[in-house]
Amino acid sequence: MLTDTKVRTAKPRPKPYKLFDANRLFLLVAPGGGKLWRWNYTYDGKNKTMAFGAYPLVSLADARAKRDEASTTLAEGVDPSIAKRLKIEANLEASRQTFERVAREWHENAKAQWAKIHAADVIRSLERDVFPSIGNLPIAQLTPPIILGVLREIEARGSIETAKRIRQRISHTFIYGIAQGIVQSDPAEKLGKVLKPLRKGRQPAITDLVPLRRMIIKAEEDYARPITRLALRLLALTAVRPSELRGARWDEFEDLNGKMPLWRIPASRMKGDLDRKDELNGDHLVPLTQQCLAVLRALWPLTGEGDLLFPSNRHSHRPMSENAIGYLLNRAGYHGHHVPHGFRAAFSTIMNEWAEREGKDHDRQVIDLMLAHVPTAKVEGVYNRAAYMPRRRELATIWSGLLSEGLPDPTILVDRPSKVMGEHSRRRPPVPVGEDFRFPKLRRAA
Repeated sequence: MLTDTKVRTAKPRPKPYKLFDANRLFLLVAPGGGKLWRWNYTYDGKNKTMAFGAYPLVSLADARAKRDEASTTLAEGVDPSIAKRLKIEANLEASRQTFERVAREWHENAKAQWAKIHAADVIRSLERDVFPSIGNLPIAQLTPPIILGVLREIEARGSIETAKRIRQRISHTFIYGIAQGIVQSDPAEKLGKVLKPLRKGRQPAITDLVPLRRMIIKAEEDYARPITRLALRLLALTAVRPSELRGARWDEFEDLNGKMPLWRIPASRMKGDLDRKDELNGDHLVPLTQQCLAVLRALWPLTGEGDLLFPSNRHSHRPMSENAIGYLLNRAGYHGHHVPHGFRAAFSTIMNEWAEREGKDHDRQVIDLMLAHVPTAKVEGVYNRAAYMPRRRELATIWSGLLSEGLPDPTILVDRPSKVMGEHSRRRPPVPVGEDFRFPKLRRAA
């Protein structure tokens, strides 16, 4: 029987020699001083030797434990050397089965059941929010706390609904892995109960200027029809209601080449009761800033020959889908955090805070008027839709300047890809018009 002292003090000799322990375990001492653990055994009538590692990395106690484990395997009729190689291969294969690899396999198998746009949304959400954190980790080693950490990062930016959707997609990946024999359980299954609840009531909106700009930049970098990106930009600049923007007609715009460009939204397209729609002065007047005109110049080569600024992709006489801008925000990762209607809340919050800092309390009334809010009392100065127009134009200019800092020129948005893949993803855009472009005289509808 060997002891720790005998193993430690064994000296090299000119030729290799063996120091034997119980049950055919021995230490092979090499002339160079190396000490290697070996074990002799017989399998299927053949004498074999199995290596257990080198001393002192593998101690005497470790070597005996390996011998006992191999003896148990041998007693079950399995060659322990082959079992060891298979275990090594299994571990290597497990390390190759990263979360990203399995998730992409799941997505590839599942996408045939989905619409193309949904399939693209799913993989992009994983590429954006999951793969950077855990994509290169072996899926079998992921635990609920690790998955929860990924979801908490998404929640931290306010994307509560996105976190819930991502959890479902992670869970589907594990279910696929279970079916393939890659993992044994789904660590994301129960995490839905500990995620933050969805906000109720008021529509979600980003009301801080810097995150708002960041969101616009991120959304405009995503794939979309050029007119959808331009619609998003004009919606943010004007803070009109999404339905009013979707139905915008070129003949509603006035003095685009002059000093007082204006968007006159007819009362019939405004939110309100029948009295409001029939009111003589019920049109909503939106002063246009230089940033708004830049959007219109970029848009003109695309839709200027038609009636609508933002027509449907399939039917030029119909407005774009009411979901187009919302889907763009969702793809950028802001589902449940900001909706198209949220630009109104952003404008109201940021500009009212600006008015308070600047000591312009009277501007609160003007800001309300710019949002086309229907007052509870018919105060003459407020209820007149054309009231305070000079100040409204000044505030619109201030808002456009604050919002547009760091945003790319609208013409750049036209040349960005409209789809994730496909031969038509980068069609040649129309030649943009320059700042010296003169809008043709637009005839108002009768």
